[in-house]
Amino acid sequence: MARFKADVHVTLRRTVNDPEGLTIKGALSELGFAEIADLRAGKYIEIWLEAADGETAAQRAEVMCDKLLANPVIEDYRVEVEEVDRR
Repeated sequence: MARFKADVHVTLRRTVNDPEGLTIKGALSELGFAEIADLRAGKYIEIWLEAADGETAAQRAEVMCDKLLANPVIEDYRVEVEEVDRR
């Protein structure tokens, strides 16, 4: 078994309105950052898990996203896995 870290990035789908992103974009514009063309807000989750290999760790993290961490109707997610410790 090895220990892996899964970085999960969850964002609203492009077709879903993002009021938080619009608010952040507006605030940054008022602070002088007028060059922002678009901004989407999301969430970042770190998961440390033990698995036989990286593929298994990624599959388990994706199941976690499908079951709880992301709403598949309105959100997309991306999982990046790296090995952090081999036992």
